[in-house]
Amino acid sequence: MNEAYKLFSLEGKVVVITGGAGILGSAIGEGMARFGASIAICDIRNYEERANEFRSKGLNAKGYHMDVMNIESIRKAHDEILKDFGRVDVLINAAGGNMPEATTSPQLSFFDIPLEALQKVVGLNLFGGAILPSQVFGKTMVKNPEGGSIINISSMAAFRPLTRVLGYSAAKAAVSNFTQWLAVHLALEYSKKIRVNAIAPGFFLTSQNRYLLLDEQGNLTARGKAIIDHTPMGRFGDPEDLIGACVWLASDASKFVTGAVIPIDGGFNAYSGV
Repeated sequence: MNEAYKLFSLEGKVVVITGGAGILGSAIGEGMARFGASIAICDIRNYEERANEFRSKGLNAKGYHMDVMNIESIRKAHDEILKDFGRVDVLINAAGGNMPEATTSPQLSFFDIPLEALQKVVGLNLFGGAILPSQVFGKTMVKNPEGGSIINISSMAAFRPLTRVLGYSAAKAAVSNFTQWLAVHLALEYSKKIRVNAIAPGFFLTSQNRYLLLDEQGNLTARGKAIIDHTPMGRFGDPEDLIGACVWLASDASKFVTGAVIPIDGGFNAYSGV
C-alpha cells in the first residue's frame, strides 16, 4: 500500500452509519467500504436489503434495525454490532429529514404549524440524528486506544436559515453547535484521539425534499431554480459527492481536525448573489 493511499485508508475500521439505508447514508457507506471499512448499516427499514447490496459488490457490511428515537433500540444495535465486529471506530450520524407539516406553505402558515410536527423534526435531526447515538457509541469509542471519529450531518440551513423549513433549520443549527461542543468535551474529558466533526451538505435531492425542489413533472420549482441560481457550480449535489469528505474525516488524514463543520455545497454558502 503506497503512503498516499495509506493516509486515507479505512482498512480494519468498523463504521456505524445511522440512517444507513437512506440515499445519502448508503452512498457514504458504500464509498467508505471501498476504502476498506466494514460497515454496520443501521436503519428503521431496508437495512438488510442495503447490506445485501453491499455484499453483492464484494463489500463487508451487515444490517441492523435501529430506531434513533428509541435509546433502547440504539443500545440493542450497539451490542449486536460489538458482538459481530468487536469494535467501533467511526460513527456517522446520517439519520434525519424534514416533513411538510413542519414547513410553511400557502396552505400552512407559521402561526399554524403544530408543535408536534416541530418536535418530531427537531427530535429526529438533533436527538436521534446526533445526540443519542453519540451517547451510546461514544461511550464505547472513548475506550479505543487508537481513538475514533464521529461525523454528524449538518446542513446549509445551519449556516443560513432557509425560508419555509423552520424546524429543520433550527435543528441543523443545533447539530452544528452540538458537534463543536462534543468535540471539545470528549477531547478534554475522555480522549485526545476522539474527533467530532460534521459535514454540511448543500442541496441534494432526497425523498424528504423532492417535493420542495421538483414539481410533479420533474421540473424545477421556483425554489429549486433559486437554489441552482445561487449555487456557483450550477447543480444539485450527487450523493457520491459526500464520500471524499467523510473518508477524510474518518481516516488519519484528518487526525488533527475536530470541531469542524465542512460545507459540501457547490459554493452556495460562499456566494452572495452578486
